[in-house]
Amino acid sequence: MPPKRKRRPSPPPKGLAAGEHLKRAKLAGNNSSAWGWVDIEVSDPSQITLEHRLMTCGLSRRNRNPFCGNKYVSKPEQSQPTVTLEPTVETANGEPENDIIVVSDDEPPNCSKKTCKNNPNCLNYLGQDKWEDEGKAREQFLKASDLGFNPMLNARDPELPVGLKNLGATCYANAFLQVWFRDLAFRNGVYQCQPLQDAEKKFEDSPIFQLQVTFAALQESRQRVYNPEKFAESLKLSTSEQQDAQEFSKLFMSHLDIEFRKQSASSLKTLISTQFQGQLVYGTICSNCTSKSERSNSFLELEINIENNSRLEDRIAALLQDEKLTGDNRYHCSHCQSLQDATRYTELRALPPVLHFSLLRFVYDFASMERKKSKHNLLFPTTLDMGKFLGRRVNTTKDTSEERGSHVYELRGVLLHKGASAYHGHYEAQVLDTGSTTWFQFDDDTVTKLDLLGEKRHSSQEIIDVVNWSNKRSHRQPRIRPAKKRRIEDSEDEIVEPASSHEQDTGSDSGDIFSSKDAYMLVYARKELNLSTSTEPCNPSISHCGVDVISKTNGSPMPTTTIPNPPPRARDLVRALNTAHDEACEQYLSKEKELNQRFSELREWMRSVYLHWGVESADEDSVIVSRQALEGWLSKPLTKVKDEQSAPRPSGEEAEEVAILSDILCEHTGLDPRKGHNMKRVSKKAYSQLVSRDGFDNSFVRSPTDVCETCVKELFTGNLARHRSFYFLLIKCVERLYQIQHPRIVAEFDNVCDVKPGEVGFWLSKAWLKDWRLQKPRMHVPLCGDVAPDSAEFRGHVRCEHDQLSLVSTARRSVSKEACDILLGIFPDWRPLSTTEAFCATCEAIINSSKEDKRELRKKAEDEKARLRHMYDNALIGNTLLLENVPCAVVSAHFVRLWRKWLARPTDIPRPDAVETSTLFCEHGNLVFDPNAPNDWDCNIALIQFSEWVVLEGLYRCGPVVSVEKKMVEDPNGFLDTRFVHPIPVCHDCRMRRRSNYELTDITVRLQSGHVHTEQNSAPQYRSGESCKPESTPVGLRSSMGLRQSKRIRQGRTRRENARLTVSKSTTVKDMKIMIQDVFKIPMICQRLFYKNEELEDNSTTVDSLGILMNDTLDLREEGEEGESDGGPRKRRAEEKGFGGTLLATSSFTSLSWDAGTSSEGEPLHEATRACPTCTYDNPPENNECDVCQGQLIGT
Repeated sequence: MPPKRKRRPSPPPKGLAAGEHLKRAKLAGNNSSAWGWVDIEVSDPSQITLEHRLMTCGLSRRNRNPFCGNKYVSKPEQSQPTVTLEPTVETANGEPENDIIVVSDDEPPNCSKKTCKNNPNCLNYLGQDKWEDEGKAREQFLKASDLGFNPMLNARDPELPVGLKNLGATCYANAFLQVWFRDLAFRNGVYQCQPLQDAEKKFEDSPIFQLQVTFAALQESRQRVYNPEKFAESLKLSTSEQQDAQEFSKLFMSHLDIEFRKQSASSLKTLISTQFQGQLVYGTICSNCTSKSERSNSFLELEINIENNSRLEDRIAALLQDEKLTGDNRYHCSHCQSLQDATRYTELRALPPVLHFSLLRFVYDFASMERKKSKHNLLFPTTLDMGKFLGRRVNTTKDTSEERGSHVYELRGVLLHKGASAYHGHYEAQVLDTGSTTWFQFDDDTVTKLDLLGEKRHSSQEIIDVVNWSNKRSHRQPRIRPAKKRRIEDSEDEIVEPASSHEQDTGSDSGDIFSSKDAYMLVYARKELNLSTSTEPCNPSISHCGVDVISKTNGSPMPTTTIPNPPPRARDLVRALNTAHDEACEQYLSKEKELNQRFSELREWMRSVYLHWGVESADEDSVIVSRQALEGWLSKPLTKVKDEQSAPRPSGEEAEEVAILSDILCEHTGLDPRKGHNMKRVSKKAYSQLVSRDGFDNSFVRSPTDVCETCVKELFTGNLARHRSFYFLLIKCVERLYQIQHPRIVAEFDNVCDVKPGEVGFWLSKAWLKDWRLQKPRMHVPLCGDVAPDSAEFRGHVRCEHDQLSLVSTARRSVSKEACDILLGIFPDWRPLSTTEAFCATCEAIINSSKEDKRELRKKAEDEKARLRHMYDNALIGNTLLLENVPCAVVSAHFVRLWRKWLARPTDIPRPDAVETSTLFCEHGNLVFDPNAPNDWDCNIALIQFSEWVVLEGLYRCGPVVSVEKKMVEDPNGFLDTRFVHPIPVCHDCRMRRRSNYELTDITVRLQSGHVHTEQNSAPQYRSGESCKPESTPVGLRSSMGLRQSKRIRQGRTRRENARLTVSKSTTVKDMKIMIQDVFKIPMICQRLFYKNEELEDNSTTVDSLGILMNDTLDLREEGEEGESDGGPRKRRAEEKGFGGTLLATSSFTSLSWDAGTSSEGEPLHEATRACPTCTYDNPPENNECDVCQGQLIGT
């Protein structure tokens, strides 16, 4: 329903209201404008007086510009007179006696910023408001005085920990540093590291010392943020490159383990292994003889595959789930000496005090050969019982409650990766401060206290059946219905809410359960029993308040430890930073106090000037100053000065003077009458006071009588403005009249426009009528009106080119004679045609003759099609089977296409003019294509019989003939081959230039078979024009015989043998492999692409750089995932840099001890594997790069 139209407001009453004052300036004959005296008082330039010149600038009394009072002067309150309203007494005529219009000039002036903008006698609204508000003015003055940054803003909040500055892309390191710092045992070990005797000088540049300084700053710094620049420099990290946090953690722990092993203290030598390292066992049990073989492996973190809305306990159970080896995967048992069914298992044998779970958020997509981030939601508890996952095949007896309690872990930290991509994003950390039992969010330098962990909180748990080591829920206990999940409004931020003490004491094993889609790593610490929490008060200077509960080393409890103290060297550096911060705060306060005193003096003097710079009459001594100069004087102390070196400066002192005076002076150095709106009248006494301190030059001042006489006379003689004003006024009046009359005429026309039956009408253009009916026609021209119905734009809708009635009637309509008379009154020169007018005889004759011509064209097309039937059927499809030993000719395929289109529609499409063959010749008169090269037969060349060429010569204008004939000829080696014989030679240079000049082209990809040719194979077939090189050994073919391929590789064996791809010169090898994957259904990992017997291994190489020509051919080989090349080792692909070039690149995990596996039957041990950080593929231990993605492995 359309909205209701608003009621029009009542028109305002005319005249003056009762009691309203009528000013004399509004009366006729009292013109006080700047040029009101022109043609009234002065008719000749010689009659211009000083008073007239003052009026041009608004400086005369006659201008009636009020002398406004200073609104910033505080006036004493005056008692207001009491107003008594007398009763209205009506006269005999019925009008009230007090209904009187007062004519007076004593009305006080109405001063406002808008009305007094051009008043030279008003000195208000120039910027005095900035100084009246003392607090705001002080703030701007301090900011303009370059006080500098307030270091007290960096002061640390006693209730918040210290943050770390992001050096560009170091958020991954900052997140882990915050987690490691709150591990008191690890922090204490870092503090106890001492320099070696032969490395005393280098110790301060080492990562271990910079880590001590970083931890000391996080513990005792008085600043809100610490800059870990020295720490990043010690590791040679690139601060502008984002790295993987998990890879950084592994490499840095490996580096620390090497450094700790150099220490003399035995507790430090094994700190990493005892604090973070656990033990996994991989084993296989034969189902026939129950013999088993095992291999133990140490870990710093457990890698967990995640599924959407899965629980952490479920994913741990899935990691430890047994695998049945049957069928083709049967296990070769050394005891049975045969293949047997077996069970492969994974078992946790030992858990560290601090347990890290690495969530595999980044998955490898084999289709695009790129990593992608998984947004699956994971549920994790605050309390985790790992006893049910530990050593189930070794400990067959039931554990006591105390032993089970030693394997209960509490959540201490959550690392988050924000962002949708695996190649960029932001790392944050949520860490529990055990002293204050408070969760904090660490976003680099921003630290906030949290109330909720993850994205959602779940107050109940589901029961996992861990007895049979499956993901099924237990049938022994009833299933608890989960409570309704509470949604957090702000889903962008991961928040933390610790479980309340009441909930923890209710006997719940898992506490609260939280969920997150961005959790990247979970950190759990072992929960200790029978320990009282410290009640020591928090020290505001220490970020980690309280004491650590207990620490275990190798399973033996240690006494309660307090907050560790930093080593003297690191503490001295932090104290130096604290001292520098305190000194900077003192200097800032001293400078601020000095500037505040200067501001108070300056403000008092500024107000003493602008409160008394006004004049009350034109008789007082005054000067004329630029309004912009006064505004600049008021705002200059509150505006920050730009850098003199960067700010452009005018050359010389004269340029500076022009910049100040150009807004009020003319070229004759007098007051310009055209710039009167920029002039302000200032008291001479106040101006002298202003000049005495601020340095105003007397040459910049003009007296009110210095109005330029020359400029006034020039403006007096000019009449351009008057003529221009009259012209615009005329246009406005005419257009206003048109807007009133046009709708009325249109309405009158619409009432009588329809033609009644039996009456004669008149033809009118439909387009013209549609536009003319609009309220504002688009064809309307100001002062010229609307265009006529028979104008050039609309004439063809009614009349033909012979000025008679057109045969096309769809563009016109008929109107009645009354409507035609209305239009003739507006357009008297219009000559309308009546509906009785006959059609144009000339146009009818042309139409009749064109029908006969069309019949002739159709007959001619059918005749040519019958004579050139073979060219019509075979020229564009490349069928040359019937043309052997037949003389032929080569023509342009473009001509054949145009000719076929003309045959299909001979009356609508023009017939080709000639058979051009110039495109087949180069500038040297030779051929630009090789008839014996199959790739040269592209879509621009067609082959026809020579007899048809003779027919074409009789029908069209033809170029030079290119005759060819396909014959059986003998090559120089004595072999017979079918080739094209052509009398005109081929220009090979121009041919190659033609094939390389393209924007888009089609290339052929040939899928080669996977078997190796033998002597029993049939002789290979060669296409004409190709090199006769034997293909007994396919280039780059990898042997796949005897290999077991996955279902993904074996699927879809029925494929096409070749395909056409459309490429450009900027297409890369990777783009072509993606297109091949869509066509042949071969994954990119199994594609080997060759061009001219060279394998295309660099996916970033473009078609242009490879030199691929028009209609070229590529060879495609398919290989299995485990195939090896027959032609020798493959070249390495380009490796990603990662941590290459840093100090961490030299670290490896060989320093971390791991137990060698033992077999109960003396079988060979399982080979260790190395997981690729990019695609997670398990590689042999001797590999330095991944077999799948060729990425660099960690520790190489």
